[in-house]
Amino acid sequence: MSQATQTPVALVTGGAQGIGLGITQLLLTQGWRVAIVDMNTAAGAALQDTLSQFQESFIFLPCNVCQERDVERSIAAALDYFGRLDGLINNAGIANPYSGPIEDLTLADWNHWIGTNLTGYFLMVKHAVRHLRIAQGAIVNIASVRALQSEPDSEAYAASKGGIVALTHALAMSLGPAVRVNCISPGWIDVSALKHPPQESHLSPTDHSQHPVGRVGQAQDIAEMAYFLLSDKAGFITGQNIVIDGGMGRKMIYEE
Repeated sequence: MSQATQTPVALVTGGAQGIGLGITQLLLTQGWRVAIVDMNTAAGAALQDTLSQFQESFIFLPCNVCQERDVERSIAAALDYFGRLDGLINNAGIANPYSGPIEDLTLADWNHWIGTNLTGYFLMVKHAVRHLRIAQGAIVNIASVRALQSEPDSEAYAASKGGIVALTHALAMSLGPAVRVNCISPGWIDVSALKHPPQESHLSPTDHSQHPVGRVGQAQDIAEMAYFLLSDKAGFITGQNIVIDGGMGRKMIYEE
């Protein structure tokens, strides 16, 4: 269903739940149309109820971002439905950061983390960029504060997220000035209510108080920045990694 309107279109990977769903919801409320790409078909089916007020403004496209043919088909379907592409939000990834002791990490598991969290971003950009150039659009990559600091036994995840930050500034140099490329590195974001099925949040007062801003992050915090980076208001911003962690990365912690 090609639509000739000039209303902007974004493609959000991992957009059926979690941070991706938060970004999707905000974009829709701001008048954007959204192609939601996700491999979780059950979460995709639930969008018909979750986003019922936006029925004409979104399309769900099942896709494994590690598979190039899936990526090609999804982008082609989005273009066929909406007729344009103005923004790409790369968000799909493995949420679990813990891969275990490095000596026990198999090459297959390492490749799975890197393939999903990093190669999937590359594939999406590769096949979306010619359409983004036409629209003079923007790309926002979702990384993690774990690209900058780590816990033990998280090498595969940290490497994949660090790769996203580096990929971002490399793409910004290659694709500018036609396409701007930026990155968001979220800290602790509570997405319990945006999972499929929704989960109850079990955050404690201590969880909130350890953040300098006084609370754990919400998907809306990331969505607002993603929306800004897609907009013309961010026209002088490219190649940047923006940390949104409630100040935790600047906090000195001493153990007694």
